[in-house]
Amino acid sequence: MRIGELSRKTGVPVPTIKYYVREGLLPPGELTSPNQATYSEAHERRLQLIRALLEVGGMKVAEIADVLAALDDPERPLHKVLGAAADRLGSGDIEHDDPESAAARAVVADLISRRGWRTHESNPAATDLAKVLAALERLGHGAFVEVLDDYADAAEQVARADLRYVDRRVAVEDKVEAVVVGTVLGEAVFSALRRLAHVNASAKLYGTDVPQQKPS
Repeated sequence: MRIGELSRKTGVPVPTIKYYVREGLLPPGELTSPNQATYSEAHERRLQLIRALLEVGGMKVAEIADVLAALDDPERPLHKVLGAAADRLGSGDIEHDDPESAAARAVVADLISRRGWRTHESNPAATDLAKVLAALERLGHGAFVEVLDDYADAAEQVARADLRYVDRRVAVEDKVEAVVVGTVLGEAVFSALRRLAHVNASAKLYGTDVPQQKPS
């Protein structure tokens, strides 16, 4: 297909497609003449993945480039691809050096050790968790750590669900892509489901009537 058709199928403007090619996110098309190239379904699929990571996953172009580089590396083990994708979900904010932050880091290190998780407190996700716990402590909600294991239980269940989905993919290239999708887009899915569950749990606990939306 020509670049115009690729644009129509994916909803990505032609200048943006060319930009992705220049940045190495999308392989160039096959040249049929000095000024013409054709694109395949593989290009369409990659564009849809880029669009999902950008619009749903909230990732930046440079972060997507790093994830795709890991995805395209045939020598990269699946769990390393998973790590590359997960690391790009971190906030990247500067850490504070105060008593609350130190205490939060200790809580996270203890959590990882107690649960036997095969990771380290230097993992970007552990750093993000410590930042959240420190912020809660500063706001007077330090008791949140009392439900941390409940959250960890739920997180383990979600992680197993993610990997069960990955294991259903037969082709290696599909499985590697599924790791990225399950990590980045799965984060968005879980966040949305959590908000829905909050509404339901709140209504049951506090007796709040939630108005039903009329079908449009």
